Amino acid sequence: MQVSLPTGTDPASIRARVEALEMLLERSFRIPGVNIPVGLDAIIGLVPVLGDIVTTALGAYIVWEARNLGMSKFQLVRMGGNVAFDTVLGLVPLVGDAADFVFRSNTRNLRIIKKHLDKHHPETRVIEG
Repeated sequence: MQVSLPTGTDPASIRARVEALEMLLERSFRIPGVNIPVGLDAIIGLVPVLGDIVTTALGAYIVWEARNLGMSKFQLVRMGGNVAFDTVLGLVPLVGDAADFVFRSNTRNLRIIKKHLDKHHPETRVIEG
């Protein structure tokens, strides 16, 4: 099954891309037996240094998309802080790996983006069933 993401710069396209990336990074599959959602952020983060660079870049991409939506500096700084905090935690061996299960910066940032979109671009809302 091939999934095609929209490439436009309109709010609905940005929302679809950010939601897909957050799902991939934070909740793409579940750990058998404990039913905990895990994504590539936790797995890639296991690779010392390089994993942290990659996950930080992907988190920064979400903030960049938020900037493209015209979000306020306060919101962007808050989102950048989430990515930075996740990055700093990730640099600590073992602690950072465990923190990926608790502090999900991409999920937090998606929540900030959705709140902005729901207020300023309500036509982008997706009713989930």
